[in-house]
Amino acid sequence: MTLGDLLVSTALLGLTVGATVILLEQGHQVWAVGATRVESQQSARAALTWLVAELRATGQGNSGDALPALSIAEPSRLVLHLDRNRDGAIAGAAETVTWLLAGDVLRRDAGGGAQPVINAVRSLTFAYFDADGHRTSDPAAVRRVGITLATGADRTRTSATQSLGATLTTDVALRNP
Repeated sequence: MTLGDLLVSTALLGLTVGATVILLEQGHQVWAVGATRVESQQSARAALTWLVAELRATGQGNSGDALPALSIAEPSRLVLHLDRNRDGAIAGAAETVTWLLAGDVLRRDAGGGAQPVINAVRSLTFAYFDADGHRTSDPAAVRRVGITLATGADRTRTSATQSLGATLTTDVALRNP
């Protein structure tokens, strides 16, 4: 074995190791992008499912003198009233739930402070419609709510995953307006 043979084999080994490292790094980056996309979609889906369930239960157990199903119907904030303790009546702050976007955190306040639901939310938009399908800002006239939730990658992700996210849209008909 000569010095030339040793140098050629070392060079080939170096190229092989370098190519392997590059391939592993690219594979890791692809995995990170996929994981971020899945996490963003799952978080948005879970939050939207919770919000939709509460909207559908809004106003249940409402008597004539109780709180309305919705008391605030703003584009980025929703205050709803539901029979959380299932006693047949909606009464007081304990049965009032607020959903809002504070910075990039979707928060839900059910009387114990605005607790975070999911992070890295780009936007949360509510659209309110009356019985005829026309947009309304009157909480008492709302019969259907359109929700658009757009999420992004969490702050801890790399620059390659920052632009990833999910946008989910749904309409919810109020069962008990």
